[in-house]
Formats: sequence, C-alpha cells, structure tokens
Amino acid sequence: MQPGPKNLITDIEGLRVGNAHSGRLRSGCTVLLADHPFTAAVQVMGGAPGTRETDLLAPDRLVQEVDAIVLSGGSAFGLDSASGVAEGLRARGRGFAVGDMRVPIVPAAILFDLLNGGDKGWGTNPYSALGRAALEAASPDFAIGSEGAGFGALTGTLKGGLGSASAVLENGMTVGALVAVNALGSATVEDSPHFWAAPWELEGEFGGRGAALLYPAAAEPAPKKRMGEATTIAIVATDAALSQAQAQRMATAAHDGMARALVPSHTPIDGDLVFAAATGAKPLADPVADTFLLGHAAASCLARAIARAVHAATAMPGDLQPSWTARFG
Repeated sequence: MQPGPKNLITDIEGLRVGNAHSGRLRSGCTVLLADHPFTAAVQVMGGAPGTRETDLLAPDRLVQEVDAIVLSGGSAFGLDSASGVAEGLRARGRGFAVGDMRVPIVPAAILFDLLNGGDKGWGTNPYSALGRAALEAASPDFAIGSEGAGFGALTGTLKGGLGSASAVLENGMTVGALVAVNALGSATVEDSPHFWAAPWELEGEFGGRGAALLYPAAAEPAPKKRMGEATTIAIVATDAALSQAQAQRMATAAHDGMARALVPSHTPIDGDLVFAAATGAKPLADPVADTFLLGHAAASCLARAIARAVHAATAMPGDLQPSWTARFG
C-alpha cells in the first residue's frame, strides 16, 4: 500500500472536492462530487449525529446513487449547505430523474462549531451560500488543514481541521479518505506531538515523529469540551464497483481508523459517522478478498487523514486552542 500522487481522496479518478469557509463565521463546508452519480452508504457510530438524506442510503431504498456528499460545520444550521449544493447541481441538469424534473441527491453530515469564537449572529442562514461556493470551487486539487468543514474545528487538545489521504493497492484499486476532525477526543498521545495514528503513517505525511514510547494505558480520559461541541465526519471512497451493501461494509470498517486516530472516539457526545462512496470504475475480481482489502485500506486512510487534518491546521487570531504546528512544530 502506498499513497497516491496527491495523497488526497481525489486520487480516485473522477472525484472532486470543493471547500468554502468564512473567517468571520469561523466555519465552512466541504463537498465531494464526481463526474457521474456514484454509489454511497453511511455508518453512524457516534451518539449525537446530525444528518440529511442518510435514510435513502440503505441498500433497500429506491435511489441507489447520489450526486454529491457534503460535510459541514454549523450544527443543524450547516445542513443547509446541502441545499446550496443541490441548487447548483440542479442548475447543471444533475439529479435523479422524476418525470421532467431533476432532483439532486445530496446526503450531508454536520459537526458542532457554534461555540468556537466566530460571529454566529447571522440574520439569514449563511450555509446554503457556502455550499454553493464549495460546489463551484470543486477541483481535483484542494487544501487541507484549516479549510472547508474543518475551518473552525477543534479537538480535545489541539485545533482540528480537514484532512485527506489515499492509498493505491496491489490489486490496482485506489482508496481515499476525507475527514473533518472536530473530536471530543485527542489525535495526539497526551501532551506530546506523537499521533495515535503514527503506526499507519506513510512517507512522513504528518511529521514523521513516530509512535509515542509510552502509551497511558490506564488513563481515564475526561471530556475537555462541553456537551454538543464534538463530532468527526468523514468520507471514504474507492474506484471499485460496489453495491450499497458492500459500500456500507467499507464505511463500517473505516470506523476502525477513526478509533485508531482519536482517543476516545464514538462517544455519546460525538456524532461520528463515515460515508462511503464508490465510483464503480473497476469491477471486483474477487468479491471476498477485494472487499476485505478495501475495508482495511479505508481504515488506514481514515486514520492517516485524521492525523493530517490536525497536523496541517494553521494558527489564526482568536484561536481557542493551539494548532499542532504552533505547539510542536
């Protein structure tokens, strides 16, 4: 397993990512879309999720493909980011055909960043406009760190952010992850620069510090954020041809990567969830062996993407927490 050329989820051919954020708002959103509708699924493991259009991702639902997936800040208000994306896609003629109408299918998930110091006294919900701007910015190349849905994100100890990573497998398939890290838990081992995800790091992608020499095995972590302030939301994707059931299995396996990279994770206060996306470009040669590898790669990519998000976050005036670079760089 090795990273793709960009080490981004867009190493999967046909995928694009767009970010939009507001410095005044101290929040933003991120959209993933493809050249064509793609198979999607979701697995929720946190106790406090905020979502839109996730029920239709079950394998027995009528609509089997989506047009885009949105990750956003803003708590429940941020779900309106998907409305801006849907409006933009409809203007492009994209969407599920119903008679002579097109209905873009845009599942979304949000994180809570309403208490991070930004100006939240808006009169009109700003997230629809941010969603439209993120759609217009979508490209194979995009920035990570303090960008998009991760712009105002925090963790238990350091600034959070937007992260991504990819892996090219020996069977020729590519897997990628995209994540907005706003966790109750910590991405680093106690008060050290060492990431929990260090055993899965490739090519020094988040500092090359290696694993901590000693892990606090007996530690009992206490929440460092207030109720409702958390959530890590992610997308894992592949160019493999997967059914919705197979995609959901990949999303489920990817949660292992979240647990490897954030301690603790999947708490009752977090809304942790993972979407899965499959473009269908490459058929499975061996459904059992290939789905096994895809799940492992998705977990590894997500762990790496989480560490990259925190490592790439930048310091800004008014920060409530230090960035990793400001603290350890």
